[in-house]
Amino acid sequence: MTSAIKTKFAVMMFLEYVIYGAWLPLLGLYIGNKYLNFTPDQQGWVFNAFAIASITGMFFGGQLVDRYFAQERFLAFSHLIGGLAMIGLAYQTTYWPFFGLMLLHCFFFVPTMSVTNAIVFANIKDPQKEFGTIRVWGTIGWIAVAWPFVFIPIDWANVPSMAQAGGFVSWLGTALATPKTGGAMQEALTSTFLVSGVASLVLAAFSLTLPHTPPAPAGGEAFAPWEAFKLLKVPSILVLFVVTFLDSLVHYCYFFWTSRYYPMIGLPENWITPAMSIGQIAEIATMAWLGSVLKRLGWRTTMILGILGHVVRFGIYAIGTKDLLWLVILSNVVHGFAYAFFFATVYIYVDENFPKDVRTSAQSLFNLLILGLGPLSSNFLSAWLVDLFLPKAGAPDAAAELAAYHQVFLVPLGLGILAALILAIFFHPEPKPAVPEAEPALAG
Repeated sequence: MTSAIKTKFAVMMFLEYVIYGAWLPLLGLYIGNKYLNFTPDQQGWVFNAFAIASITGMFFGGQLVDRYFAQERFLAFSHLIGGLAMIGLAYQTTYWPFFGLMLLHCFFFVPTMSVTNAIVFANIKDPQKEFGTIRVWGTIGWIAVAWPFVFIPIDWANVPSMAQAGGFVSWLGTALATPKTGGAMQEALTSTFLVSGVASLVLAAFSLTLPHTPPAPAGGEAFAPWEAFKLLKVPSILVLFVVTFLDSLVHYCYFFWTSRYYPMIGLPENWITPAMSIGQIAEIATMAWLGSVLKRLGWRTTMILGILGHVVRFGIYAIGTKDLLWLVILSNVVHGFAYAFFFATVYIYVDENFPKDVRTSAQSLFNLLILGLGPLSSNFLSAWLVDLFLPKAGAPDAAAELAAYHQVFLVPLGLGILAALILAIFFHPEPKPAVPEAEPALAG
């Protein structure tokens, strides 16, 4: 692979995760009772639009790319439609139009997350060594889009002059601690959708410059997703399938709760996204040496370390207070390990253990869990936990409400421990690819 192609893949990953990272971290805050004031059920369904699209994307995107369309053209068309829908979200404040546009965006965007991986895997020789250094640019894109939102929502009308503040450092500290409120903050939050939509349209055009990656010749079933499902007969893949579901459920509890939890323990709203992006900063370093870690520790140990990252984070969340705000924010460092060591490793494992003619569908099969069934279950679980724990906190009693949050965080912590134990006991991958390119027992 030439350096020019590698650069194109880096740009592709950068824009792909700008699209996703612009709106996801602050969505819970924006549609909650402080701004759009959607009901709890409506909030759950907005989040679940992404999960629903992941389920349909398994059959829509994977089949089209594995059997009919060049991957770069599929990317271009999907990001065109998805980008227009995302821009439309910036101008909607009522539930049904908002939910409809979010569902439309996700329907076209979610399959691209599998396709971008598949394009890279189709054009590199050593996935364990090369994929991490390319995928890390997606992480950089997420960070790049997070930090501007520290500055955009500042209420400059209430920020004193530099002379009044007593110098640049004091002035900057005061400015960063003076976010907009009310309607002004709501308007600022709509820029998350505009940034995402524009990035999507840019990637739609850029996708046409990517290497031509046509469908692989079919080696079995005409319906590629069914061929991928049949590979769950392999014990190691089935165990990994179950564990991936549990870990993705735990992972998305983080996105559901964090933007609500941070202000409760003293973090200004305009600092939520940058604080969460610490995880992506750590992910950059982790991705850079993922290949060497995999070669040294192997599939199972690397993945277990990734799962335990979630356990550590929710353990710290479960004891968080205003005095420990610094530790809660610092705990996002383990997010990088949790993502790279588990999810990125899963994508590499899938590429090395599935036949070429169904690999996009295979990536979609695991994205069905990582972006679909896992988040869907996580959102329902989180809503149930609200009813189970939070009402018991009492009305305006902040201490009781915080204690209830601490109880909530013990649930994903326990599920993470369960996932790590299942992987440690039952996951025994072959040293060579578990599924050869031609496997008669599974091809018919």
